[in-house]
Amino acid sequence: MNTYTKYWFLDGFNLFNKLSRSAIMRICETLEMKNMDKGKTIQLLKNDKKSVFFLKKGTIKIVDEHNNTVKHLVKEGNIFGELSLFDNSDTIEEQAIALEDCIICYIKVHDMEKIMQEHDSLKNGVFKIYGLRIKKLERRLSDLLYKDSATRITEFITDYIKEFGENKKDRIIAKNLLSHKDISHLTNTSRQTVSNVMSSLRKDKIIDYSSQFVSMPIKRKT
Repeated sequence: MNTYTKYWFLDGFNLFNKLSRSAIMRICETLEMKNMDKGKTIQLLKNDKKSVFFLKKGTIKIVDEHNNTVKHLVKEGNIFGELSLFDNSDTIEEQAIALEDCIICYIKVHDMEKIMQEHDSLKNGVFKIYGLRIKKLERRLSDLLYKDSATRITEFITDYIKEFGENKKDRIIAKNLLSHKDISHLTNTSRQTVSNVMSSLRKDKIIDYSSQFVSMPIKRKT
């Protein structure tokens, strides 16, 4: 795939906003690009294949290989696999699973490290992403300690709709990509509790959902 196609791919990633066109073109020379079908898996943090991935289209879930629990979600325009820049061991094993058809680019970790050394804005951007991920994990721990199951599930669902959805008339509508099991992992609850809470939320008209979509009304400022 030619360099100009890869340049189109990186367009829209906030991580590269402060880089010049020539710098981005040089980065594109080291990128590989591929389609990732729904349900396909990428093994992360393997020493012989460590890479940083850029998600142009679709949604990815990051799963712990050992217990198959969902750790976090990645939406288009974001990166994943960045932990390999900070962890040189094989002690942490994750896999990325496509929740829908995706388009990704990837770069070998040692190439990414070289580029980060040349461009402070890129290095700072990666650190910021890593920091935000840590904050999300800290929030989940805090929620587990101080919020009940129903509150955790409700807040997760509404946050998911806001982050992954689009405004359409009077509602925010997102693709329903997660199973009840996925949600239970992300909220440290059980599948039955997730099912009960979501049914209550729909009954109270806080959310609505089908096999394809999940939505909530847009709250208008008065």
